[in-house]
Amino acid sequence: MYYLIGIKGTGMSALAVILKQLGYAVSGSDIDKHFFTESELIKNDIPFYVYEEKNIKEGFTIIKGASIKDDNVELKKAKELNLKILEYNEMVGELTKQFKTICIAGCHGKTTTTNMFSLAFQNQGISYLIGDGTGSAKKENPYFALESCEYKRHFLAYHPYIAVITNIDLDHVDYYKDIEDVIDAYTSYANMAKKMIVAYGDDPYTRKMKVEKPITFYGLEESNDVRATNVIYTKDGVSFDVDNYGHFDLPLYGKHQLLDALAVIAVGIIEKVPYQEIFANLKKFTGAKRRFSEKKVGNNRIIDDYAHHPNEVKATLEAIRQKYPDKHLVIIFQPHTFTRTKEFADDLVSVFNKADASYILDIHPAREKQEDYPDVTSNMIINKLENGYHINIEEANKLSKYDNTVFAFMSPNDISKLENDLEELLKRK
Repeated sequence: MYYLIGIKGTGMSALAVILKQLGYAVSGSDIDKHFFTESELIKNDIPFYVYEEKNIKEGFTIIKGASIKDDNVELKKAKELNLKILEYNEMVGELTKQFKTICIAGCHGKTTTTNMFSLAFQNQGISYLIGDGTGSAKKENPYFALESCEYKRHFLAYHPYIAVITNIDLDHVDYYKDIEDVIDAYTSYANMAKKMIVAYGDDPYTRKMKVEKPITFYGLEESNDVRATNVIYTKDGVSFDVDNYGHFDLPLYGKHQLLDALAVIAVGIIEKVPYQEIFANLKKFTGAKRRFSEKKVGNNRIIDDYAHHPNEVKATLEAIRQKYPDKHLVIIFQPHTFTRTKEFADDLVSVFNKADASYILDIHPAREKQEDYPDVTSNMIINKLENGYHINIEEANKLSKYDNTVFAFMSPNDISKLENDLEELLKRK
């Protein structure tokens, strides 16, 4: 029995589903709060409980989520029983040995790109683990697409057949000292590739890696091995050509989604997947969960997105402007961690000032504590905005005055109550 402590986490829930589909007995636990990943657990008949010491039994193999602290009652019981305890990335690392694993790393774009791989390679036979809580596996599938996180160098536990790098940027500033430290981590990851490295070549930091394995660069500039040309963005998506492969006309928005698709196409070329197969399957792309997810409410649009780094926010806003050039744009943003807010406040202000208005929630601390950062609050952003305001989760009424507007909710945290309340208010207008 695999028992996952923290099973509702997006990666953990996807891992639970994969293990169950591969034929293992699986259960787990988490806090007593509803989370969107529960639906996948229920659909796959995976039982889950609230943390209690009595849940832990002899013979269990424990998989520990990254957010689980040493004082967790179940983890303490597992240690008392001397059970085998694996970190999430260690268990995933074991799975990667069983397939031709395409690891998708990058400071931005991992989830969307992995989702695209799950579609584009479906005729080839592909299992996948995506950071939006989605997982699927069959023993007979030769390929495995895996979202691979760089935090604390977790991706070094994996065994990539092909190592994809969508970009390199400074993030997780509570762990990485500087951009050189980040590049060093990605270099170590890239050199683990068994067959090939596939990297975004217009990124100066990917070009700084000292790699020992063959590398294919993709991008828009002439120096790349796989290049998109004749790019045209419209309200319906993007069209482009890939030299010596074919023409693509896809329902994608923003340069970032084009580049994510280009990473998939580059691997398709390397693995000799027919053009028509890649094209037809990418046409089905409708977005990953919580990545540019849309609701239509009258002449308004509510977009839910995971963006929390300034470059991610910028990419999301550019995609909105592409798709909805004639609508107002209002941002609702919850900063994620005090260290990120301190590091990137000015960059976020620069991006938010391109919207018509921005509403900022209090910082979500995640693994950090406010007392360690007494001077870091959301006011570091609000006070510098041209049209910036504070909002809390109960104040959807502050937003309902807008019309013909795209409301961009951006945060890796669950702010769905604010979204849902706004939706109800807009329906009543």
